[in-house]
Amino acid sequence: MNRLARALRRAAALGRAGRLPGGGGAGTRPWGWGLALGLALGVQAPAGCEVDARPEAAPPPAPGDFGGAVERSRDLLRRVKDEAGIPGILVGVSVDGKEIWSEGLGYADVENRVICKPETIMRIASISKCLTMMAVAKLWEEGKLDLDAPVQKYVPEFPEKIYEGEKVVITTRLLVSHLSGIRHYEKDITKVKEEKEKANRAFKLTKPNQEKELKEKEAKGIEKTNSVKAKKEHEDEVKSRNSKPGRRDKEFEQEEYYLKEKFESVIESLKIFKNDPLFFKPGSQFLYSTYGFTLLSAVVERVSGQKFTDYMLKMFRDLDMLSTVLDDNEAMIYNRARCYVYNKKGRLVNAPYVDNSYKWAGGGFLSSVGDLLKFGNALLYSYQIGRFKNTNGKLLPGYLKPDTVAMMWTPVPKTEVSWDRDGKYAMAWAVVEKKQQYGFCRQQRHYASHTGGAVGASSVLLILPEELDSQVTDNGLVAPPRGVIVTIICNMQSVSLNSTALKIAREFDKEKWMQYVD
Repeated sequence: MNRLARALRRAAALGRAGRLPGGGGAGTRPWGWGLALGLALGVQAPAGCEVDARPEAAPPPAPGDFGGAVERSRDLLRRVKDEAGIPGILVGVSVDGKEIWSEGLGYADVENRVICKPETIMRIASISKCLTMMAVAKLWEEGKLDLDAPVQKYVPEFPEKIYEGEKVVITTRLLVSHLSGIRHYEKDITKVKEEKEKANRAFKLTKPNQEKELKEKEAKGIEKTNSVKAKKEHEDEVKSRNSKPGRRDKEFEQEEYYLKEKFESVIESLKIFKNDPLFFKPGSQFLYSTYGFTLLSAVVERVSGQKFTDYMLKMFRDLDMLSTVLDDNEAMIYNRARCYVYNKKGRLVNAPYVDNSYKWAGGGFLSSVGDLLKFGNALLYSYQIGRFKNTNGKLLPGYLKPDTVAMMWTPVPKTEVSWDRDGKYAMAWAVVEKKQQYGFCRQQRHYASHTGGAVGASSVLLILPEELDSQVTDNGLVAPPRGVIVTIICNMQSVSLNSTALKIAREFDKEKWMQYVD
């Protein structure tokens, strides 16, 4: 039986290894699954079917088998750390539900020379939105929350809104995809519109059919297409790594990032923005808004019948995320790292004091890389469990239903993602869909991610699901979750980590399949 199990795994690996990079559609080798299984069992191939002789596949990869991926990823992480001047950085990687690598580089506390370790806890910033979405999805599954009902059904304290003389409706569904029209930290609608128009113009200038418009604007001193495109690509990769002396992300110039007032309830924190006008008609366009998630936390509180913070902490216990807590300045939180910024003179200093009680749902949690891996695996398990044959009833249900996670990870029209130009925003997640335009060219894998930026902190959580074959899911020899999860947190603001996380995920995914084939 053990030999058969190994053979099936080896057959799956051979099937994967036989896929061409896109030269002619599906691109599978002519001998197919049956012959691959026969070869794995030691059956001699018939004449004319020439393949490389390979030894029997080893058991599923153990943590020690990923040494090469760990070394390459550690080197990449050190480069990012040095380039951005990051005091301390944490990384965690899991493969097929097993934590393979977790490590801390640098200092959690520079003054006291406390080094980073896997247990170090840091601000996870906007990854908090993903945690809140899990709570929203659970309440929706339980029939307690209507995603398409006006938010005033649950939170009458939030006033009904008028846009350009017309009464409009804000729903929970619009909140989780940043389509509500509620502002972010910038209060000046003119500045927001100018920034969006500037971004749209830059995007249009990269299109080849805009040559006429380009020539007209070049006469007025506007950059050429190539320079705009090159600049955008460069900014996407290293823009926020620029925590260099005297440099700060524009967003961190907003005063509301540095609120020091402690709010006793999420309802109380609505006063910051609830009476402000909408920036656009709900559902008409995308505007990333942490305040939208503050309103969402009030919805969760009313629907659950518990304080938002109590409900979330209970959910964390259910998910075995025991190191994930509120970013409370007064509480004694073991292994909490300090946060840092660079001042105008280029010197490393402690980040300003802030109280994040006004945005628990959108950016107010602390966590460890180990806990974020648990969270990612719970989601990935829920997403994939419906694909696996559960003949013996050994597979437990996921925390969420497969269709629920699929809904969360379905790109929503009219949205955009600032940290990944290949993606669209879904429901509190950025999602990149599988795509390949040309043979033997770039393949775009399906994955979900979210980044975070807070005062003195940056983060990313990325989930790269395995592309499952029915032969593997039906044999009962492998179980979910299947895929690679990467999370990175650091105690420096304005550091772009998404592309780094994706590179690390690909390293581990590649090494995983090399182990099966070799």
